[in-house]
Amino acid sequence: MQVVYRRCCGIDVHKDSVTATILVFPPQGERELRTQQFGTHWKELQRLAQWLRSSKVEKVAMESTGVYWKPVWNILEKTLPLVLANPYQVKNVPSRKTDRKDSEWLAELLAHGLIKPSFVPPPEIRELRDLTRYRVKLTGEYNRAHNRIHKVLEDANIKLDTVLSDLMGASGQAMIRGIIAGRTDPGWLADYAKGTLRGKREELQLVLRGDIRDHHRYLLAELMADLNFIKDKLLRVEAEIARRMQPYADQIARLCSIPGVDELTAWTLMAELGADMTVFPTAAHAASWAGLCPGNRESAGKRLGNRTKKGNRWLRRALCQSAWGVTRKQDCYLQAHYLRRVAKSGVKKAIIATAHQLLIIAYHLLRDGGLYRELGGGYYDSLHPVRTQNRLIRRLERLGLQVHVRPAQPITPLPVDATAHKRRRGRPCKCLERAIHCKHTQL
Repeated sequence: MQVVYRRCCGIDVHKDSVTATILVFPPQGERELRTQQFGTHWKELQRLAQWLRSSKVEKVAMESTGVYWKPVWNILEKTLPLVLANPYQVKNVPSRKTDRKDSEWLAELLAHGLIKPSFVPPPEIRELRDLTRYRVKLTGEYNRAHNRIHKVLEDANIKLDTVLSDLMGASGQAMIRGIIAGRTDPGWLADYAKGTLRGKREELQLVLRGDIRDHHRYLLAELMADLNFIKDKLLRVEAEIARRMQPYADQIARLCSIPGVDELTAWTLMAELGADMTVFPTAAHAASWAGLCPGNRESAGKRLGNRTKKGNRWLRRALCQSAWGVTRKQDCYLQAHYLRRVAKSGVKKAIIATAHQLLIIAYHLLRDGGLYRELGGGYYDSLHPVRTQNRLIRRLERLGLQVHVRPAQPITPLPVDATAHKRRRGRPCKCLERAIHCKHTQL
């Protein structure tokens, strides 16, 4: 087998130690193996980097083991070319599982060019990833605190959510603060309603009468404090993300031109995909990396399944949310794409297909520049108008209707004699411009 790298290294990464094996193919003679074990603190990793440089290693490969590969990568990427391998794709032969054997196996695969490198973005994009993913976690904590408040109100027989569309809106929070302050009269609490909710005071008085105890007030006070604390953290994190996204303002504007993609979704796309699309050979590779394409499992001419594979769950989550939102947009190509797929495959597969289409569009906008160009909701009908016409005629005939179709006649403007049109007092007549007969028009 052809040797691609004559001096390479495979590193087996663990929490407390790393085992590195350098594989050398001399011009003449047998190959040579050198193995050493290092710790994972900063000084030991610096010693590892010095050993690799002194051995004139051309390339280093390691597995993505949890988060333990990250400190090793951060130290070595400054001076050495690295390859991150998917553990699922570089499994060793069974019964040969030791740290030394694993590092030798990685070095062997790397030497012959058999490792498919995983996508690792540059440090600034990795930092943006940390922030956007942390924001998702904070949003989940906010929702959990919101649900706990709802649970406490239900326990106290307060049915606010049956009248209020947003329990944590301005009116809802004012009423909850009133309950915490010790007010129990439904009329007093209903007076905290604001805006259009003041027209529902009678309904609010009914749902605000419950069995409120000191236990409920204590829990509500603690949960409201948690909610406000998480909300403040969310605002700070979003401000930091917005500051770090300023160099990518042009890319963010392009992504926001896509229907269903708002600023938060554009932040996630930039943090997960990065600004350089050359790391993905085609848009299909990007969709496969994100886990938004059908699986390819076939044997003996039979398709065994088409489940999507595991991909970038953060990117997939954001795109699926955008796909749900774009299904409600009228006269939109993406909505037409969803409706076309939902009739054939069902809702869930149609959402994945729409998210896939969103990713393809985002890929091309980031790679080629420009803004999104809307094709319209009738795009698919315009591709094959005769076929669409026949399908609709057959559908009407199944209802017992007799259909005769004729092409619409375009409205031709009427010949106008400028001297025949007399100007009257008041607003000028628009009939000539609209090609309409009226008493003021003489032909």
